[in-house]
Amino acid sequence: MSDAVLDLRLKRFDIQSSAILGAIDLRLGDTDTLALVGPSGVGKTTLLRIIAGLETGFDGQCDVRGRVGMVFQEPTLLPWRSLRDNISIPTGIPDAQAVHALAEVGLDARAAAFPNQLSLGQQRRLALARAFALQPDLLLLDEPFVSLDVDLADEMMALFAKMKAARRVATILVTHVDTEVQRLADRCVRLGGSPACIIDDSKTLVVDTI
Repeated sequence: MSDAVLDLRLKRFDIQSSAILGAIDLRLGDTDTLALVGPSGVGKTTLLRIIAGLETGFDGQCDVRGRVGMVFQEPTLLPWRSLRDNISIPTGIPDAQAVHALAEVGLDARAAAFPNQLSLGQQRRLALARAFALQPDLLLLDEPFVSLDVDLADEMMALFAKMKAARRVATILVTHVDTEVQRLADRCVRLGGSPACIIDDSKTLVVDTI
């Protein structure tokens, strides 16, 4: 895969002498969307953190071409700064570009507001805008639609799909929701076992419930 954005060859990752992840090989092309599924606590978030460079000390090799953007399970916003600043400070882009990023998710009219003035759905829109504003080559999404009702989750999936379609970006989506897999992903990898390894790699896969 000459256009690979991610080439991960993990042998093992331990936390306090406990094996969390075993041998995992992943390659991702520059427009691929991969859903990462498996039971709660199996190590999906840990794997994302390794790919993002937030976890070190693993045995193996992780090569990422270009910039990495990440959306965490919680929006992880700056509560004391405006929505505009929540885009411009982490990404380093000018304020005008930050407002444009907010417009893409329908929040430009509230650029001067603060995160605690937003609903959870709006906070998740802001987190998505921030990740895309970085212009990442690889986007990591850790249950980005969790805790939203069905209608809001549907809106967020549509928004994500629209934003991704306008860019050349590879994506890994951690989810427990089969609808998200079927609607957004073109490939699905299931983790299982202890330490966790890939137990299935498929284009059509029904995920486990939490």
